[in-house]
Amino acid sequence: MLPYLLKGLTLGFAAGAQPGPLQTYLVSQSLSQGWRRTLLAAFGPLVSDGPIVTLVLLVLTRIPDWMANFLYIAGGLFVLYLAWGAYRQWKDFTPQADPASAPGPQSLWRAALVNALSPGPYLFWSLVNGPLLIQAWRETPPNAGGFLLGFYGGMIGLNAAIILVFGLAGRLGERVRRAMLGASTLALAGFGLYQLWVGISAF
Repeated sequence: MLPYLLKGLTLGFAAGAQPGPLQTYLVSQSLSQGWRRTLLAAFGPLVSDGPIVTLVLLVLTRIPDWMANFLYIAGGLFVLYLAWGAYRQWKDFTPQADPASAPGPQSLWRAALVNALSPGPYLFWSLVNGPLLIQAWRETPPNAGGFLLGFYGGMIGLNAAIILVFGLAGRLGERVRRAMLGASTLALAGFGLYQLWVGISAF
């Protein structure tokens, strides 16, 4: 079980460290809403990955190209929608507001939707995690459990660290926080346009 736990932990850190729409959304939310209201969003992959993993394990094959292209387009549109919301928060930025006043379960569902509309999890589970999970299960179910525990432990832990770092960085000053929020808005827009370009150009 330990080897699969370590494999899952390594892959979880690798997946969480790759820049993408989910990571950019976490940064944007932690800057605009504070780390307390955003921390639940770190668990977004747990909500969205269930159907993804089930699909991969049932089909046991690569996701069709047309589905990946569709996900790029749908994900790009949704990320652009998030970028528009981040832009409005940047434009109407109020230094007097307390961004860490209450928990924000809405951020969890938005993070899950961002992840579900990104082709990354589908491709990652079909090409990397899926075969490893099947191999672990065929050996012993505890091996599969250890792999899943390590993977999501590593990914969620890194997501939480990102939220805490950028949420606390926002306390360096309101001007710094607003500037970082503006940068994350541009990053979200860039990811959205990139996903749209990849999806459309593939047809």
